[in-house]
This record gives sequence, C-alpha cells and structure tokens, in this order.
Amino acid sequence: MPADLEEKTDRYGELLAEALAEATIAPPEGTPMAEAAAECYEMAESYLEDGRHFRDHDDPVNALASFSYGHAWLDAGARVGLFDVPTEGHLFTVE
Repeated sequence: MPADLEEKTDRYGELLAEALAEATIAPPEGTPMAEAAAECYEMAESYLEDGRHFRDHDDPVNALASFSYGHAWLDAGARVGLFDVPTEGHLFTVE
C-alpha cells in the first residue's frame, strides 16, 4: 500500500473519531432537529465503523471514503446548527 494512502487513511480515521468525541447534539431533546442530529451522528459513527472494517481488511480506498463521508455528515450538521463543536482547531470548518 502506498505510504501516502496509508497515512491519509489513518489521519482521516483519527479525525473522524476525534470529531465524534467532540460533537454534541445542539437542539433541545425531543425536537425534530434533535432527532435529525442524532441520525446524522449515527451515520458518522457507522461510517467510522465501516472505515475501520475496510482498513482491517486491507481496503484503504474504501476506508478513506468511509472516514471522509462520516466526517462530512458531522461537519455539515455542525454548519447548520445540529451540533455544538469546537470552532477552533482542525476538526470542523465552522467559524
């Protein structure tokens, strides 16, 4: 496996895991927006699990895609206010 792909796959997997640990659902519990946030969070968690599965089975391309998709779910949710996230640092693109 090329070193660049391996490094990038590991980096994106770590980024997604760290972002999941930092994101919290912003809308009040029991509201439709909180339900939407929970679904987005679940999608990101599922993509993290999928990515780890692909990486463990020597499929770095699909692992990287899974990690990237998972982070996109979180980042998009943060941008529309579904998650409270850190505004500084490398985890999210919100300001």
